[in-house]
Amino acid sequence: MRVDYFQEPGLQVFLDKIQAQGWLALFTNTQRGCSIPDLVEFYANYEVTNRVATSMVNGKHLSFTAQELGEILVISS
Repeated sequence: MRVDYFQEPGLQVFLDKIQAQGWLALFTNTQRGCSIPDLVEFYANYEVTNRVATSMVNGKHLSFTAQELGEILVISS
């Protein structure tokens, strides 16, 4: 996956923030076997309200904080 495909204004802010936290490789590592259509759907539905990230993928509601995501991915938040 090439990050420059996702240069939309809102997404660029998101990518800048995860890059500053050292998380960008987690979202761009194609060796993790991510589904590109699912990733696109995640980004299309992604929003943060009161420090809680939410999205919808394949009809499933996702909700997590930075700390919860860090625990899931085994990285510091």
